[in-house]
Amino acid sequence: MQVFENFSLKTLNTFGVEASADYFVDIEKEEQLQELFSNDSYQNLPRLVLGGGSNMLFTQNFKGLVVHLNIHGLSAEIHGNDVFVRAGAGVIWNDLVNYCVDNEFAGIENLSLIPGSVGASPVQNIGAYGVELQDVFHSCRAFEISTGKIKVFTKEDCAFSYRESVFKSSLKGLFIITEVTFKLSKIFQPNVSYGAIMDELTKRGINQANISQLSQVISHIRVSKLPDPTTIGNAGSFFKNPIVPESTFNTLKIKFADMVHFPAGEGYVKISAGWLIEQCGWKGKVVGNTGTWKNQALVLVNHGNASGDEIFRFSSAIIESVNSKFGILLEREVNII
Repeated sequence: MQVFENFSLKTLNTFGVEASADYFVDIEKEEQLQELFSNDSYQNLPRLVLGGGSNMLFTQNFKGLVVHLNIHGLSAEIHGNDVFVRAGAGVIWNDLVNYCVDNEFAGIENLSLIPGSVGASPVQNIGAYGVELQDVFHSCRAFEISTGKIKVFTKEDCAFSYRESVFKSSLKGLFIITEVTFKLSKIFQPNVSYGAIMDELTKRGINQANISQLSQVISHIRVSKLPDPTTIGNAGSFFKNPIVPESTFNTLKIKFADMVHFPAGEGYVKISAGWLIEQCGWKGKVVGNTGTWKNQALVLVNHGNASGDEIFRFSSAIIESVNSKFGILLEREVNII
């Protein structure tokens, strides 16, 4: 294990913005975390845990220690119809999905092609196309920085909610997730509730999709709407879909009859942030070196030389615009550093 100084993070964030870390270390096994943080000088530094770098925006250099999780390993245990899949925090998320789909372990296929790594998935409670991480999460192992011990967190311990978990709130910065166990099933029950899925299945003449077909359809939809971070810098969905009281939605619906929305529990409605942004004229707009993606207004992109601060200021202009038109304050989904 080697700790590097003044380390460039440009290739380690999917926005591809230039930033550096005072200190950087690549972690390939849990024991290295114990070795690292047994040194008081590193334990007391500001720190950032970095996985695939797909859900953050660096607006400045990081004045502290960046811990890059590169712990790998995939395995499965089958108990009746239940399948418990263990994955190291550094496993690429879509490699995990492909492993499960190839082995017909059902439950995770709607999360195909989400960028990032396994270790970040519980932190953000990632989700797409009618499924959230919490639906397939069983437990995770996490290193406690202050004690050097490993703790196992159950689903209940994680306090999952929409794009939130205990690791983003009360335990933020206190633990480093090293491994996640998912509870899947040998019985495939397709979730095709998201409208675009049914449309694409119909186009393909598929009445009853198998797990592989559903994963392929999900991947096709994502590729058609979202840019590839390897060709143009982005972090996927930049904003959360706002959840508002039903009374607020009903008031807005009078003026905006075609507002795209989804159920969000009793008394609440989730409104499409992409739709809100598009109605304000931002879809496909380019300002300087940044802009929104031509096919999805929810995605902010780096057209080549944008700084993190430039992208952040652009996002602030969108927030102000949506709030002015709809009275809804968008919240950034991407972590701002």
